[in-house]
Amino acid sequence: MDKFKEIDAFVRIMAHGSITAAAVHAGVSPVMMGRRLDALERRLSTQLVLRSTRSLTLTEHGTGFLDECKRLLNEWSQAEASVNAKRYEASGHLIVSAPAAFGRLHVAPHAPTFIKSHPNVKVSFNLTDRVVDVVREGYDLGIRIGGQIDPNFVAIKLATNQRVVCGTPAYFKKHSKPTALKDLSLHNCLAFNLQGGQQRGWYFQQDGKPITIKVDGSMDCNDGELLHRWVSEGLGLGWRSTWEIQGQLERGELVTVLSEYALPAYDILAVYPQQRHLTAKVRYFIDHLKKVFATPRYWHQFN
Repeated sequence: MDKFKEIDAFVRIMAHGSITAAAVHAGVSPVMMGRRLDALERRLSTQLVLRSTRSLTLTEHGTGFLDECKRLLNEWSQAEASVNAKRYEASGHLIVSAPAAFGRLHVAPHAPTFIKSHPNVKVSFNLTDRVVDVVREGYDLGIRIGGQIDPNFVAIKLATNQRVVCGTPAYFKKHSKPTALKDLSLHNCLAFNLQGGQQRGWYFQQDGKPITIKVDGSMDCNDGELLHRWVSEGLGLGWRSTWEIQGQLERGELVTVLSEYALPAYDILAVYPQQRHLTAKVRYFIDHLKKVFATPRYWHQFN
């Protein structure tokens, strides 16, 4: 029988004055409560309680041992409370990966207010457009925008987002608007490239199925902010996220095309390994970003 249960039974019995009352309070049968006391006395090879039909009386050994048992149970309760408190207290070093432009605009700027609420947390950011290996590279959390998520990861939606093809009114004044995906071959498409200049392509859906369109243009680069600037200057079409152009769309500075082919979900996600325990620092930082991003008209104030 578990030693803790034996000690707990002993303290309960003496606190309530009877085995039956202690059993009711503990939610077990009087027989079980009595067996726990018997097991404790057998293990200690001494009688702790003198029992009669009317009362329970501590022996000399029982009197001193009861005080020790109360102290032990109290220390155990305090230890449990301490562990539970730490579970809900954010502390330690939080290491976060995020796409470069998005991280600069919408993740790192919100760290100071997070730290103000959780002063025992230190935050480090790695802002890169490279898809990092969260586990192998030692990150607590990765911020992703759309794309495939490894099934071994948990993905939490932080905000709604779409990828759209867009250009300036001035660009479309010079060039007819594309009405089908094949029309992109007739346009100057300013695309993101990978190492060595290889382009990623733009992703759409057609007839309910995902499709990748290889595009071409006079310039490409591996920096999202630069691509955004080129598109805003009317140099060509871009495949951009609504998180970075929402304000420009509202003001009419940019216009979207081919919206019927847009992927249904290219949302902003927080990802972490499925098998990893979700610590308070990670959980609270995710909640912090979700709250910020849900602020009315948050996305409309940029650009």
